[in-house]
Parts: sequence; structure tokens; C-alpha cells
Amino acid sequence: MDVTTKNYSTDIPSIRTQVSPEEWTARVDLAACYRLIALWGMDDMIANHVSLRVPGEPAAFLINPYGYLYEEITASSLVKIDLDGNILAKPDFDYGINRAGFVIHSAVHRARPDAHCVIHTHTPAGMAVSSLKQGFLPMTQTAMRFDQIGYHDYQSVAVDLAEQESIVADLGTADLLVLRNHGLLVVGPTVQQAFSNIYRAELACKAQLLAMAANAELVFPPDEIIARTNHLYRPETRRPFGVLEWPALLRKLDRLDPSFRN
Repeated sequence: MDVTTKNYSTDIPSIRTQVSPEEWTARVDLAACYRLIALWGMDDMIANHVSLRVPGEPAAFLINPYGYLYEEITASSLVKIDLDGNILAKPDFDYGINRAGFVIHSAVHRARPDAHCVIHTHTPAGMAVSSLKQGFLPMTQTAMRFDQIGYHDYQSVAVDLAEQESIVADLGTADLLVLRNHGLLVVGPTVQQAFSNIYRAELACKAQLLAMAANAELVFPPDEIIARTNHLYRPETRRPFGVLEWPALLRKLDRLDPSFRN
């Protein structure tokens, strides 16, 4: 393919006046999430995805154009697709969407009405923990926030629609799915909460690997303390984690590069 004949521009005009105020806010938040994932080193060049259900359109969600780095994502460059993978709206460029992103994310959005945001990563720590037989361990306070953890056995690159059923079954009602030999997936009712989930899951994986690398016996709290800690991290107990932090995170992005808002 002669890529020189393709339109691979990242100079995208704003579509703010072409969408509802609710969709525009969602787009800005989703673009911010992509930038934050890159900022914290959780991206993988153009791979992986963060998707967000479009407000007022339960069968449509926004996802990244396949070819953009996370640090390039803007509110206007996001692609809107439906649960069957049809592109509903995108900028005037030749970027499409990643097949694996559609297969994984559409399955979760279809099965989990509460999962408005879905984040999937391939970080070294996440991939390492996904390859451990014992999996994700409740050995730190940060890890204990996840009471339900799903595990999905590797079935090669996720491009086959037949895999959707097992992805959904393995996720169940959990907020964290460990994709064996692959990486992590989290969900949340908002972008803010989903980002908090992936940030904490990644932090817990790093801590677990550091402790295991010491080649010493690991210490775990009693089961009742783990359960109490998880209870205190539930949104209905204290607050939905990620929401209070979000304005500060947006301020950080604005200081660094406010172009995500375009």
C-alpha cells in the first residue's frame, strides 16, 4: 500500500459545534484519559484502547483511531462506532479502528450497561502478572480495592467474534479482568472511575512484582481485613474514587498540553 496517497493527518478541526454538549464533554474526558495513560507510561504505541459509551446513545461508543499515539488523541479525532463495528462518525482521514479493540470493547459494552468506560492495557507489569499462575494478589491496600477479579485465558489475538462470549463470561460483574498472557482490562461507570481503576491496578501489579522479586515470604492480611478494606473502597461506602481527582488531572494536562480539548 502506498501510504503517501493516504490522509494520515493529525491536524483535525474541532467538531464541538457538530455534536451535543454531552457528547463533547465525553469526548474531552476520553481524550484526557488517553493522554493520562500515556503520561503514566501505560500506553503501547498505537495499540490498546479506551472506549466510552456516547451519552444518550447506548449502542454507540467512542474509540481511538488506529494509528494515533495516545499523546496525539484529541476530542475531535475520536471515532464513533456502534456495537456491530460500523463507523458512525469519524474525521476526514484514512485511519480506521483496530479489529481487536472492537471485538473486546463492544462485547463488554453490550453485556455491561454499567460499564460506560472500558480500558485495556499492555503494560510490562500487567502482562507479567497476567502470566503468573497465582495472578493478581490482594497483598497491598491498593490491590484490595478489587474484590472481584476475572481471569480470561489467552486465545490468540482477539480478532474473532467467537471470543466475545468467553470475555463477557470471565469478566462477569467484576471491574478488573486479567487477560492471561496478555494484559489488564478494567471497566467503570465513568471515565474518571475507570482511569482510577487502571491506575490502581497497574500500581498494585508493580508492587506485587517488586515484592516477589525480593524472593522472600509474602505477608497477607487476614481475609476479614481484606474484605473490610475492599468495602471501604466501594463507591457507595465513601466516594467514587477517581471523580475528586479528575479536575486536578485535567489541570495537569492543561499545564502540559491542552490540545486534547480540540
